[in-house]
Amino acid sequence: MKKLIFLFAILAVTVSTAQEEWGDVNKNKLTMKEIAPVWPGCKGSSSQLDACFNTKLTEHIVKNFKYPTEEYKKNIQGRVTVNFVINELGNVEVTSVTGGNAGLQKAAKDNIMKMPQMKPGMMGGKPRAIKMTVPFTFKTGK
Repeated sequence: MKKLIFLFAILAVTVSTAQEEWGDVNKNKLTMKEIAPVWPGCKGSSSQLDACFNTKLTEHIVKNFKYPTEEYKKNIQGRVTVNFVINELGNVEVTSVTGGNAGLQKAAKDNIMKMPQMKPGMMGGKPRAIKMTVPFTFKTGK
């Protein structure tokens, strides 16, 4: 009986020490997997959807890329970065455009705004706005 009580005491000390050593479990944060938005027509596994999204986005940017006429004539070049969100409904919302001049910024923003409506990104099983950034490099080649 004394051995059983002694064993129980050792076990209780070990458990309480382990809890202090590892911290308070209630303060831990749960990390949920984020699922990217899905471009229309993309199908497959998560990695296939990501690859398809990147391919379709690249095709969209190339197809809709227009160098502003005035900036081209004046040999105005630059790098423009467009930050945007694909919202909970799958629509694009531009949050900021930086770099270049106003003409280059407008061209880059217009390109992104022409993106189609998508299946929204998900987090924890619920639609979530997903932030994205796309850089544009405008070079005249002159």
